[in-house]
Amino acid sequence: MIETLLITTLIIAICMAFLLVKVLFKRNGEFSSQHIHDSQAMKDRGIHCVLDQDREMRNQKRLKLKS
Repeated sequence: MIETLLITTLIIAICMAFLLVKVLFKRNGEFSSQHIHDSQAMKDRGIHCVLDQDREMRNQKRLKLKS
């Protein structure tokens, strides 16, 4: 049990080190945004954040009801 815990901790530490390499050793290194609205590829495909899509659908339903 303790061996498994130590191996798991070691694997997590190695993964964290790999993640931090970009931040530590690259000038102005930072993690890129993971939000959909910040991705140019998603914008090109017309894919929005789920909150934006929900807002658009609600507005379309309101417009249909008023007409």
